[in-house]
Amino acid sequence: MHPEVKKFLEEKNKNIEVQGKNEELVSLGLKFLADTASLKYSYNFTWMGRPIIALPQDMLAMQEIIWETKPDLIIETGVAHGGSIVYYASLLELIGGDGLVLGIDIDIRKYNRDLIESHPMMNRIKLLEGSSVSEDIFSQVEEIASKKKRIMVCLDSNHTHDHVLQELELYAKLTSVDCYCVVFDTVVEDMPKDWDWGIRNWGVGNNPKTAVRDFLSRNDDFIVDKMIDSKLLISVAPDGYLKRIS
Repeated sequence: MHPEVKKFLEEKNKNIEVQGKNEELVSLGLKFLADTASLKYSYNFTWMGRPIIALPQDMLAMQEIIWETKPDLIIETGVAHGGSIVYYASLLELIGGDGLVLGIDIDIRKYNRDLIESHPMMNRIKLLEGSSVSEDIFSQVEEIASKKKRIMVCLDSNHTHDHVLQELELYAKLTSVDCYCVVFDTVVEDMPKDWDWGIRNWGVGNNPKTAVRDFLSRNDDFIVDKMIDSKLLISVAPDGYLKRIS
């Protein structure tokens, strides 16, 4: 590595560590999320024409992870409008090879399915409709995964503790060593305790972050990549970027 490149990377990593320890900055990031959530800020963005329903910061982190680890299968639970699976598929298209994005949702609405299936990136996408934790769906996922070498997992469906924990117990083991299992919306645990979640059946004490904590307390194959949290400051997935280490 050229000395100037090494110097740049060292300075960058030092800055990331410093800002991650700055409690005021971390608090400001959370305040931004709380203040914009009622306006559905994350609904404002698209990727190649499809609503992505995600924070730009998290999507940039996902790009860095995908480029670094180069998975040939990305499994995502939760499809919605399909923006994220189109995004991941486009990154795999740039990387080359036979990479595939597998999108799973209990209800893929016809108007979304039609738009996803007619998208130019559909050649790298496969959709499965059904519960991500059902025996039938998971057996299909295992069959597809058995033909791939490097696998990344993204969990972004039902955000209750029990459901996410079930997903972690099933899908985390499919994650390749040095790849990531990313659990979205862990930030629910950090939101104000009186936050109105409407008809949602999750909230403080019952959410993806509590499931992650439960899972990690009994599994030492994964660590939380805190450098990503420190880098982003604004993220829906604090403590949710899980890297498989063994």
